[in-house]
Amino acid sequence: MAQPMTLLRSHLSGSWQTGTGEGRPLHDAVTGEEVARVSADGLDLAGALEHGRRTGGPALRELTFHQRAALLKALGGHLREHREELYAVSKRTGATLGDSKFDVDGGIGVLLAYASKAKRELPNDTVHVEGAVEPLGKGGTFLGQHVLTSLRGVAVQVNAFNFPVWGPLEKLAPAFLAGVPTLIKPATPTAFLTAKLVELIVDSGLLPEGSVQFVAGSLGDCFEHLTGQDLVSFTGSAATAQTLRSHPALVRNAVRFTAEADSLNMAALGPDASPGTEEFDLFVKALTTEMTVKAGQKCTAIRRAFVPREHVDAVLEAASARLAKVVVGAPDAEGVRMGALASLDQREEVRRSVKALRDAGRIVFGDPETVDVVGADTDRGAFVSPLLLLGDPERAEPHEVEAFGPVATVLPYDTTDQLIGYATRGQGSLVGSVVSADPEFVRETVLGIAPFHGRVHVLNARDGKESTGHGSPLPQLVHGGPGRAGGGEEMGGVRGVFHHMQRTAVQADPDSLVAITGRWVSGAQRHESDVHPFRKHLEELRPGDCLVAGPRRVTQADVEHFAEFTGDTFYAHMDEAAAAANPLFGQRVAHGYLVVSLAAGLFVDPDPGPVLANFGVDGLRFLTPVRFDDELTVTLTCKQLTPRDSADYGEVRWDADVTRQDGESVARYDVLTLVAKKPAGKETQQ
Repeated sequence: MAQPMTLLRSHLSGSWQTGTGEGRPLHDAVTGEEVARVSADGLDLAGALEHGRRTGGPALRELTFHQRAALLKALGGHLREHREELYAVSKRTGATLGDSKFDVDGGIGVLLAYASKAKRELPNDTVHVEGAVEPLGKGGTFLGQHVLTSLRGVAVQVNAFNFPVWGPLEKLAPAFLAGVPTLIKPATPTAFLTAKLVELIVDSGLLPEGSVQFVAGSLGDCFEHLTGQDLVSFTGSAATAQTLRSHPALVRNAVRFTAEADSLNMAALGPDASPGTEEFDLFVKALTTEMTVKAGQKCTAIRRAFVPREHVDAVLEAASARLAKVVVGAPDAEGVRMGALASLDQREEVRRSVKALRDAGRIVFGDPETVDVVGADTDRGAFVSPLLLLGDPERAEPHEVEAFGPVATVLPYDTTDQLIGYATRGQGSLVGSVVSADPEFVRETVLGIAPFHGRVHVLNARDGKESTGHGSPLPQLVHGGPGRAGGGEEMGGVRGVFHHMQRTAVQADPDSLVAITGRWVSGAQRHESDVHPFRKHLEELRPGDCLVAGPRRVTQADVEHFAEFTGDTFYAHMDEAAAAANPLFGQRVAHGYLVVSLAAGLFVDPDPGPVLANFGVDGLRFLTPVRFDDELTVTLTCKQLTPRDSADYGEVRWDADVTRQDGESVARYDVLTLVAKKPAGKETQQ
């Protein structure tokens, strides 16, 4: 009796839903067995987008960056506890345990990394203030400030089949932090693994309703309903990216579109890296690793390996020896190091591409038609041998044809200029590696190929032990590339968050800017009171609270004592004749750090109180020399408050303006302090 077909469920508009019809079958990449089917027929994707905008978006925007980060951290911890379940399903995509960890643990790592960066680099607020205030008038009453606010749409992500966990999570993290809900559309062949991921996310109950939705199957008419507040993030082929990018609705509404497409990534061995050097060994290891991890199904895998002509034979021999040790087969079979491709269709695509590459070279290792397989049936599973080719770099094929599998082509070069020329023929790549210990070669090559690459990885004996590898995108750095690679950028730290936000130039008076941004700016009202600002708890402080203290006369004895005490006897402070000859001073002046120290003595409240610590000074500038007998006054103004949700204190940024008797500023800087929150039951001071 035939088993009833199982359609993967979509999670849309707050509920699990199943499409209609027979659906498209998904197969186990190892056994060929049908795993499930997908169909989005009959699903209301326009309603799902509206649900994201009306329910998910407002719920996210009520949270601060730090609160969203805390949810991402909690989600990362939840998924880590359930990763064995994801590993089990991942086997059916053809992935070994190592491949699965690369995908699953890598995706969880992105969530945790973004949660950490948000706590460090973004305010505990819903708006991000970018850059310095721009004076727009001579009187200081008309100012400009860039602010970033959350877009009011949905981030639609269209993912590739090769990373069914990492792909959705690396797109989700920055969108979620930005306050924008996500609709996940996985690639069909491995959609069953993404479905398991989303099931774990939904069942966790951690994320606000509507912040994450999932469609198993085609997007249908989804793009027709996108607005200028929505975004599309795509990973896949360059051809598909071009089709989606030109969709009439995206063009008509100027929908933000980011593409990370296939690319002919390169690695170059430097002339100095001869056989026997550590760099030579690192190059060969990187090449063969990128060929076999995920069975070469990585958008960052090395496709073109440029080698000095005199080292080509040695590289081919060493790489072939390493590839000969790679056991291909079922992911859970003993000794297997490389699993199957994602589908039989993908295997046929690889074979067609290899045939085109053979027209411009020859296969040195492997056979595209046959492979010894452990623990599986070669007819039913999507297995292929690692394939290493030697190609002609003057031919077009190595620079135009990508075999998206365990395939790489070694290409000889004679000069650095020639290498750079060959590299750029790829017309844009995600990543290139330069393996060399020669700084001149590294500089010339990196700067030569940089305009054509989103990331350049320099590898040598110095960084080899810590390097995360050619093919590992990191959340701190941009992932994307120009030209053929799609022209987009993902991740890149908070850059990825800002992609989901609108940058707006606000022109206003100082007090209006304070109201909009929550940050005090020069020219805005200050508020003095009988209570020293350092006696106020975090909740009692407001931007604009200030203290004016001074004056304090700076004497020659002060300067000479400071010089003797610190050892800073620079001539401008101690040598009258030399100081007189200095065109900036004309006479002896006080140390800048003495000025800062005296200012601290003026504004610090000495008794124990809410201020717990001074943890830094930002933007210190010495503006005007301080001479003997000048009198200093400091104005300390509360500039920005950043509560820490998980602690009983927060951060306070103070504007410090040190002026002399004529009112001219001699130093400006920000003082950073940690200030305790008010104990329960304590009355607020005004």
